[in-house]
Amino acid sequence: MLIDLECNEYIEKLASGTPTPGGGSASALVGALASALVNMVANLTVGKEEFQEDEEEIREALKSAKKLHLSLQEYVDGDAEAFNKVMDSFRLPKDTEKEKKLRSETIQNAMVGAADLPLQVAGCCLDVLKLAEVVVEKGNPNALSDGGVAALLAFAALRGALYNVDINLGSIKDEELVAKLREKGEEVLDEAASLHDRVTKTVEDRLA
Repeated sequence: MLIDLECNEYIEKLASGTPTPGGGSASALVGALASALVNMVANLTVGKEEFQEDEEEIREALKSAKKLHLSLQEYVDGDAEAFNKVMDSFRLPKDTEKEKKLRSETIQNAMVGAADLPLQVAGCCLDVLKLAEVVVEKGNPNALSDGGVAALLAFAALRGALYNVDINLGSIKDEELVAKLREKGEEVLDEAASLHDRVTKTVEDRLA
């Protein structure tokens, strides 16, 4: 599994000439790193007397961030698996009309899966951004920059995941489904963009 590789091994695989892992897997990994940073800031906050007022909210952020980075770690491999299903579907036989029909249906199902998975990654990254705002505003100020990096990484991962949604939508024939997935992606991006701007402004103002 990709997620079980050492950092240098994953980087080498990413740099190789093989199509997987690619940008989708990397986006999921970056999202997981962002969530782990939220965990870090929360862990540096809970249990300290000066932050008792927001203890419950920080503990909830800690719990949520843990779940998110576990989910995103699964998507590191999930994205590569979705791509491989697409490639496998194109290798199906197409000698008879029945085989052609089955191949076409399998390709379409695989393409939908390849578009839906990064959309789920983007949704997770949006949740990470929301948690980053919590720890930036209420977490240990000594870890302010770490919360800021979490927000930056989460937004980059989200944007990268949506690129992978978009590139797969062009191969899906169901126009109604394409419109639905595209609309959902745009909603996620709009919310994330305003949240990212707000969090980074908070960080930069406080650092100044």
